[in-house]
Amino acid sequence: MYHYNAAAMTARSAGLMDIAGEGFIEINFADAERLGIANGETVKVISRRGEITAKARVGRKVSEGETWMPFHFPDSPANVLTNAALDDFARIPEYKVCAVRVEKIG
Repeated sequence: MYHYNAAAMTARSAGLMDIAGEGFIEINFADAERLGIANGETVKVISRRGEITAKARVGRKVSEGETWMPFHFPDSPANVLTNAALDDFARIPEYKVCAVRVEKIG
C-alpha cells in the first residue's frame, strides 16, 4: 500500500519507510496456528531455490495454504525464492509464484 512497484522511488521517502520499511510475509491465521507462529514473529521462508527470513503478518488477507510477500525490501528479498525461468512468449521471469515452506525459528 505504501510502496509502488519495486519501491525504487518510494523507498527513498523516510516517511514511507517509517510506516512500512521492512519485509514481511502474510500468513493465514489457521496456518499460523498450526505452525505455532505468532503475529510479528520472524519466520524462515524456504523454497527449492533459497531461504530468507521475514516478519509474519497473521490474519485473513490470504487464504489457508497460501502466503504473500512484497519483493522490494532488502531485508527479505523474496526473489531469492523464485524461479528466473522465462516465459516462452513474453520472456517474462516467473517471479510471481513459487512453492514455499514457512518455519518457526527456534
